[in-house]
Formats: sequence, C-alpha cells, structure tokens
Amino acid sequence: MSDTDIIQKIAAAVVAQIKPAIPLSIDLWDISTIAQFLKRNESVVRERIACKPDFPPAIRLPTETGKRGHPLYKAKDVIQWAEKYTERRA
Repeated sequence: MSDTDIIQKIAAAVVAQIKPAIPLSIDLWDISTIAQFLKRNESVVRERIACKPDFPPAIRLPTETGKRGHPLYKAKDVIQWAEKYTERRA
C-alpha cells in the first residue's frame, strides 16, 4: 500500500466521521448548547434565563411515553434574544 493509498483511506475515514452542520436558521438548541453560547452555567440558564418572560418559548417534542420531552429552543430566536442586550454607546 502506497503513501497515497494510506492518505486516501485516512481522508475517507475523517470525512465519514464529520457530521454536517445544521444551519442556525433551523437548528434546535438544548439548555447545554445555550449555556455554551451565552458563556453561562447550565443551571443559570435553566433557573434564571430561560424562565424570563422575554426569552423565546420552548419546543417540547413528545416522547415514546406520551410525555413532553426536554425543552428545545430555536437557535435563531436565542441569538436574536441575546443580541437585544447589546450595550449602546452614548
């Protein structure tokens, strides 16, 4: 097996492992992802931020048991919400 063959096999293996990015316009974020985006602890997001009246509404998909799943949020809505808090220069 030549070096080129080895490189091609490695490249193919890497490509197989890469997950395609979901566009922010349609992605759904969980509390953990929102915490990473906002640079906050998950408990802070869950207990102090997501419960704010102006925070985007949660999407709760049904589970197999018919109960409501963990809250998910539209990424674009969370980003827009955060940008509302940009400080204005005097």
